Amino acid sequence: MHIIMLDSDIDFEGWRKAARRLAVNDVKPSDVTWKVRDAAELYAASGASDLPDAPHAFNVPATFVELARAAILHRSGERFALLYRLLWRLRGHHDLANDPDIAEANAMARLVYREMDRMIAQLRFREIGREHKAHYVAWFEPEHHVVELAAPFFASRFADMPWSILTPDVCAHWDGHAVSITPGIDKSEVPSEDRLEETWRRHYSGLFNPAQLKVMEMPQAYWRNLPEDSIIKPLLEDAMRMTGGAFIATKATKPHTPQKPQDMPMARKDTHDTIAALRAEAAGCRACPLWKDATQTVFGEGPQDASIMLVGEQPGDKEDLAGKPFVGPAGQMLDRALEDAGIDRGKVYVTNAVKHFKFVPRGKIRLHQKPSTPEIRACRQWYERELAAIKPELVVALGATAAQGVLGKITAINRSRGCLIEHDGTKVLVTVHPSYLLRLPDEDAKALEYQRFVDDLKIAAGWLRRSDRAA
Repeated sequence: MHIIMLDSDIDFEGWRKAARRLAVNDVKPSDVTWKVRDAAELYAASGASDLPDAPHAFNVPATFVELARAAILHRSGERFALLYRLLWRLRGHHDLANDPDIAEANAMARLVYREMDRMIAQLRFREIGREHKAHYVAWFEPEHHVVELAAPFFASRFADMPWSILTPDVCAHWDGHAVSITPGIDKSEVPSEDRLEETWRRHYSGLFNPAQLKVMEMPQAYWRNLPEDSIIKPLLEDAMRMTGGAFIATKATKPHTPQKPQDMPMARKDTHDTIAALRAEAAGCRACPLWKDATQTVFGEGPQDASIMLVGEQPGDKEDLAGKPFVGPAGQMLDRALEDAGIDRGKVYVTNAVKHFKFVPRGKIRLHQKPSTPEIRACRQWYERELAAIKPELVVALGATAAQGVLGKITAINRSRGCLIEHDGTKVLVTVHPSYLLRLPDEDAKALEYQRFVDDLKIAAGWLRRSDRAA
């Protein structure tokens, strides 16, 4: 009997290496026991290392390797043995299309991919800390071992914020540079809930409709991953008391579709617009609801003949109070980087894709919230009119929201960064927002990313020097 010790529940390479050696040495599946190594067995032999390497090898279809990579993430304790049985039979190039083990492996793989989709759909981040010390944390209890499989998606989707996904199996962390994996934790170790969850629960309570709660599609066992978990049951009980349970048999009403916000009519975009006139006009902007809570419209500033326009995301707390863009911590970081890149801020025009501060209150503190696509779209008219008035040679989009506002579509920063993009007759340079640098917890990573940011701005500096020479 051969006892094979794998390093972890998802040790595909360990399984693959041991399985191949067993198969070429003609070890029958019934003579193999697969186990996952624990702390007490840390240095135990694998059980296959004493087998000689066979002089001949065999190949298996690439589709089987792909299937095995997915199925091995299933929680079934039989998955390793199941996959070895398939590998054993594939040595003879048998047609396994109708093999019951293939059907079972495919079913495992489907459940794994379904669990990853559920994780992507249901995972909710909590903001821990504030401003440049903010970190985003999410708790999830996966049915299968999908954390490492899903982590690259979250790293791409939330590339500009540091986050941690905590689970009982393993924890995934993103520092803005790379994903790292650490051992799992107990739910009791998760940081306490914050204002984002409380805000969401209040919002959920206001829109809760028991007739639309698809319990069969979202079993109660899955509610534990949602911030509204603690209030769904009380809300259901209240609905039962008020309706006598009749709502269960009632056809769900069609959800209300809010009227799409209408953009403000586009004012003329001619050469007679001045920044002063645009600023005065924008002070009364009501194109989206953000004006209701903001102190004031924060318009752009800088020379009207600037060769470079810097576009950020939105004003922050300090900017909202001062009425000027980039005067807070992110602005100080930007000033430093501009100086290191050889750019005089007084010669560039600085603005934001969204002109009002979007936030949620937390006591006396106002915490930044990312603008939504409708809000970016509603404010784009002001960017377009600023662009028409200034006619810069180069627009620098600072961060994903700025890139979306400038280019009119969601843009991946990592793929577009540092490249000059031709858009509607204007050169556009995409880079990160300076607040991203403030959020990096690791000093080495922060120094590296700061230098990359300066290098991006040096591209803009080259344009500025060329413009100065031409003048």
